[in-house]
Amino acid sequence: MVGTFWAFVPAIIAIVLALLTKQVYVSLFIGIFIGAMFLAGGNPISALGIIYEKMAEEIGGSGTILVFLVMLGILVILMTKAGGSKAYGDWAVSKIKKRNGALGATAGLGVMIFVDDYFNCLTVGSVMRPVTDKHKISHAKLAYIIDSTAAPICIIAPISSWAAAVTGELEGNGLVAFIKTIPFNMYALLTLAMIIFLIVTGFDFAKMRKNEIAALKGDLYAGETDLPTEDVENMKVNDKGKVLDLVLPVVVLIVSCVCSMIYTGYFPTLDTTNPNPEVTNVALAFANCNSGLSLAIGSTIAVIFTALLYLPRKLITFRDFTDSFVQGFKSMVPAILILTFAWTISAIIGADGLDAPGFVKSVVQSDSMALGIMPPVFFLIAMGVSFATGTSWGTFGILIPIATAVLGAGQTTPTILCISATLAGAVVGDHISPISDTTILASSGAKCNHVDHVKTQMPYALLVALVCFITYIVLGFVAQSGMSYGATVGIGLAVGFVLLFAILVPFWLIYKKKGMLPYQVVAAEQQTVVEDKTEAQNVAVVEETEKHE
Repeated sequence: MVGTFWAFVPAIIAIVLALLTKQVYVSLFIGIFIGAMFLAGGNPISALGIIYEKMAEEIGGSGTILVFLVMLGILVILMTKAGGSKAYGDWAVSKIKKRNGALGATAGLGVMIFVDDYFNCLTVGSVMRPVTDKHKISHAKLAYIIDSTAAPICIIAPISSWAAAVTGELEGNGLVAFIKTIPFNMYALLTLAMIIFLIVTGFDFAKMRKNEIAALKGDLYAGETDLPTEDVENMKVNDKGKVLDLVLPVVVLIVSCVCSMIYTGYFPTLDTTNPNPEVTNVALAFANCNSGLSLAIGSTIAVIFTALLYLPRKLITFRDFTDSFVQGFKSMVPAILILTFAWTISAIIGADGLDAPGFVKSVVQSDSMALGIMPPVFFLIAMGVSFATGTSWGTFGILIPIATAVLGAGQTTPTILCISATLAGAVVGDHISPISDTTILASSGAKCNHVDHVKTQMPYALLVALVCFITYIVLGFVAQSGMSYGATVGIGLAVGFVLLFAILVPFWLIYKKKGMLPYQVVAAEQQTVVEDKTEAQNVAVVEETEKHE
């Protein structure tokens, strides 16, 4: 069982149960318990002990991320109470007149917040949800836009917590190597292209199309149970809030998080008398930073700043400020609970008794694989590992050392290509996994049913993944032929974009011709209702006339 496919069985069971039952918490715990039973040799008491030991280790190691989530929850409550969110929503509604404008503004904000995916998911959701609600955009579509501009943006942003995580896995000048992977990260680039296409054309398919039709009719949740929002929805809001009361806290949050990353990268132990002698510039500070700690520090500074901004102007009372701590924590409980379970199941399947990384290593290092098919193979394996474990960063840690061991630690085109394929595959798996932290936070930020978010997003992500897989097959043999880095990049981008739009455009034209686009369906139904009403009125007039005659 050690280092075999059995290591992934607990995660697979949890994912299948979550998709079938829509009960994420119970499904995750069952998967965790089955994995612990494997480790405990079938002893249920020992299995429970293993679960809580692993859970405590994961919470301890990721405690700063939980602090960040709570602080962000507090910040959202404060901005809501002070009227900042309402003021921004009113302003945005007055300026944004069309649905595609609201979606474009949401995607644009997601692209702008490239520092960290956690921060991105929750901030974009809380800021843009009132705007998208006004334009009858489903919460599932909002969650997709949020999720698609979180990890895919962070993984191609040289200054981000993700860049820091990846460069830490690379030998030599990791930042330079990371920058070279960006043009080959086909999933991130093609996902952004697909978002633009969907926004411009109004095209949706699969379950997302049904959700959008329901939203245009007034049901933003498409009949799915939403996350608890009573505390926010029923909250007393100050009518004197201004747009700056939302913008300034968000700006301070971004700046303080970035500065904190630089600070913790330069002073890794937070000892101001002992800076890291190896850090000589800002880029290296980012690569060396403690992202979780930086986000916790930055969010705390933002909360303090927000209190000083609101309290003197009496936008909130001191009692409102203190109550926001409890309300902010409560608003994050669903995300914290799922994250804790997701971290625990990842730790269980990676433990020595199961050793999922060992199984992956044995598969990837098979001598029978030709160098030309390495990129698509690494892409698929990274996708599978990330999907089953719910963690992109853990997948990086497993596969990047293997890629460099197999292909060499230098910055040759084949090595860079395989690292890029690994990063892209990890983001795909992270994107479609029900136990992924960013997927969880995207649904939380959009106030969307979590399983519904997974089901609506998966067809879109898998379509782009299919294009990526084909592109990496082509690139693998191009890179093996000895072609230069620049030429290989050009071929990869050309193949990927042409193939993606060769699939999307014909389907869009067919849907449009048959009147199957969401807005066309709703418009046709409304026209039918009007015609039926008019016909009924005409019949009534005729009957009344005949009666008088």
